[in-house]
Amino acid sequence: MLRNLLVFILITFAAAASAAGPQRQGTPIDSIEVVVNDDVITHQELEDRTASVTRMLQRQKTMLPDRNVLERQVLERMISEMLQAQFAKETGLRVDDAMLDKTILRIAQQNRFASVAAFRTKLEQEGTVFKEFREEIRNEMISARLREREVDNKLVISENEVDNYLSNEARQEGKGEELLLSHILVVVPEQASADKIQTYRNRAEQALAKLRGGAPFAQVAAGYSDAQDALKGGELGWRTVDRLPPIFAEALQKMKPGEFSEVLRSPNGFHIVKLLDRRSKDTPIVITQTHARHILIKTSELVSESEAKSRLLEIKQRIDKGASFAEEARLHSEDGSAPQGGDLGWLSPGETVPEFENAMDALKVGQVSGLVQSGFGWHLIQVLARRNTDVTVEQKRQRARMAIRAVKSDEGFQDWLRQLRDRAFIEYHNDTK
Repeated sequence: MLRNLLVFILITFAAAASAAGPQRQGTPIDSIEVVVNDDVITHQELEDRTASVTRMLQRQKTMLPDRNVLERQVLERMISEMLQAQFAKETGLRVDDAMLDKTILRIAQQNRFASVAAFRTKLEQEGTVFKEFREEIRNEMISARLREREVDNKLVISENEVDNYLSNEARQEGKGEELLLSHILVVVPEQASADKIQTYRNRAEQALAKLRGGAPFAQVAAGYSDAQDALKGGELGWRTVDRLPPIFAEALQKMKPGEFSEVLRSPNGFHIVKLLDRRSKDTPIVITQTHARHILIKTSELVSESEAKSRLLEIKQRIDKGASFAEEARLHSEDGSAPQGGDLGWLSPGETVPEFENAMDALKVGQVSGLVQSGFGWHLIQVLARRNTDVTVEQKRQRARMAIRAVKSDEGFQDWLRQLRDRAFIEYHNDTK
């Protein structure tokens, strides 16, 4: 009832405005493009988003698809985002302004801007409306959290799956390679009729025809692909063979870099995959591990930065005068390693926070650091030994877990989105879309 009432009000408002006579020049009447459950996407919203995507593709030097093709692609993306936003709201998932601001600050810093203000100025110079940019980032954060909650957190990867992955990899041709790929996906909804399935196949064949005619893959992906990465050229990144659906792996076996496949059919829909490059992955993996121990004094509402630093400085002075590091750790460290004299065991790169790792890496064997601050508090670090370790086997198993997880996550998220859409009420108000 609410949905019908909302649509009735909006349509009635537009009709009344039209009947009231000619509008002032430059003030067009908005209209509804599509109803999505109890929300609508208007023509102006579609125009604004299409303009934003066009600017993005131009910055990336990607040849633009036909305008009507790009609009349809953008509209489908907007529908997907709206469905996810509705589901997030219904289930209590939200991204507040504080979280959004922190993310935008991190994006600005990653792009080497001194402040968000400088980043905003640059975006606006390129024609991006900052308010729209913020909401796009919010949508991406919501999508990522939904994927994590609804799909990734439910994935289970057994040791048998890892064993099978490595066993299959060893038997496969090209086992020593990773593949750099892009793809196009035309999604087929569940329970689609034979006529509808043929319509989707025709769309995939149209995309293939454009590729054969010399159109850039990124342009065709932007115009035809339903995948989340469509507007980024359909890039999948580097994947091992077992990190790919079997239909991809089979098609890629005989392909050379630069070639693309025929239209491939999977339970999710129709695919076209392009091989960009190959590289070896069988080089032994040797890392430097550090055996270290530490003393930690935490900061809290009751212990200020200066107080924690002062307490650790006193410990440091006692160690410099000959006190046992291990004994001081047992007596004063506020870390789970305290009973072991602060011993952290052998640490591999990336196992500790950057501030700790950078300070540790700068020490010689036997040397005690100065006071090191991290998000946990203040540390003293001592390096006990170093060694070079071949972690090829461990890394292979970890890579196998990641590969299996990536495939399950991709397939699971696409399936979840499809189910979300199948349950939704979607009504187009423009027959050309």
